[in-house]
Amino acid sequence: MNTSLTDVRTLVVKIGTSLLSGEQGFDGRIVEEIVKDLGALKHERGLNILMVSSGAIGCGMDILAMKQRPRLLPLKQAVAAVGQSRLMHYYETLFQVYGNGLKTAQVLLSPHELDRRETYLNVRNTIRTLFDLGVVIPIVNENDPVATDELKFGDNDTLAARVAAKIDADLLIILSDIKGLYDKNPARHPDAQLIEQVERITAKVEALAEDTLTETTTGGMRTKLEAARIACNSGMRMVIADGRAEHVVRRVLDGKISCTLFGATAAAMPHRKRWIAFGRATRGAIQIDEGARHALMDHGRSLLPAGITQVSDCFDMGAAVRIVDAKGRDIGCGLTNYSSEEIMRIKGCKSGEIQAILGSKDFDEVIHRDNMVLWSENP
Repeated sequence: MNTSLTDVRTLVVKIGTSLLSGEQGFDGRIVEEIVKDLGALKHERGLNILMVSSGAIGCGMDILAMKQRPRLLPLKQAVAAVGQSRLMHYYETLFQVYGNGLKTAQVLLSPHELDRRETYLNVRNTIRTLFDLGVVIPIVNENDPVATDELKFGDNDTLAARVAAKIDADLLIILSDIKGLYDKNPARHPDAQLIEQVERITAKVEALAEDTLTETTTGGMRTKLEAARIACNSGMRMVIADGRAEHVVRRVLDGKISCTLFGATAAAMPHRKRWIAFGRATRGAIQIDEGARHALMDHGRSLLPAGITQVSDCFDMGAAVRIVDAKGRDIGCGLTNYSSEEIMRIKGCKSGEIQAILGSKDFDEVIHRDNMVLWSENP
């Protein structure tokens, strides 16, 4: 990569489970080198640094001598609870040894804590206060022991991007066991070529992702592209790099390593729009016809019941829902003025008919434009 990122002041680094796992289970040698790098950069350049670390379930599996990743939710939560303490103790010890006075702070997050605007803002304020202390590296992880499958970020790539967007980070670096995005799966195609720069997450780019799963990790390139979409639409750059490379973070910042850089959009979303788009867990989906898609995407209109063709899952008024077109493609999301049951009754109808159908009418729109985010708004 030839692009220098020396203007970065707030940096989020996500460390994947693959960097914490070796042939014998938990292996911290790679992360030890990353911590050395981060500690030195913190002192040399005065960066605000936040880490997002996977590995709680992997650590728990190691402690409990488990060979296969648990599949049942209660067992996942129990294993994560066992592994979380080891994971944090390990980071605390590393920064004590190599951080030259740096301290760690654990921040556990669940999606429901970001659903409410107040708690969403409070998380941001807490992290900023930790930065202001000058000697603290916050370490964020999903609160796996209490999260349910219905209320999970799903992967720490997405969690890292959401946190980075929340704190106005300049750069998100996702460290894994791969150099970046390739034009095809390098595990299957020896001639695969690394794509060093991506300006925009398009359907063509998304088609390049082929997920890879192991016994101790979740996610793959698809989740990293979702993280890139969140990051870029929030006005920051994102890098995927091989965490096993020597001085990987320093070399990313100096533009001296082969990796994939995703560029920020020209105009970042306002914070409230970020909260709607990325802070809240979506509860369902509303499918719209081509006329409604055209009205939303090309004319900036609100979503009216007349353009709705189908509703997926159950949700209440005020929920965040996905908006999908006639082909099932995600085109945005928003906060709904009506419940899924009410929308099913009024879909395809004119706004003037809502009162007669429901017995009352509080809104003409199912989703008002001010409470909606469309992915093409930040090309």
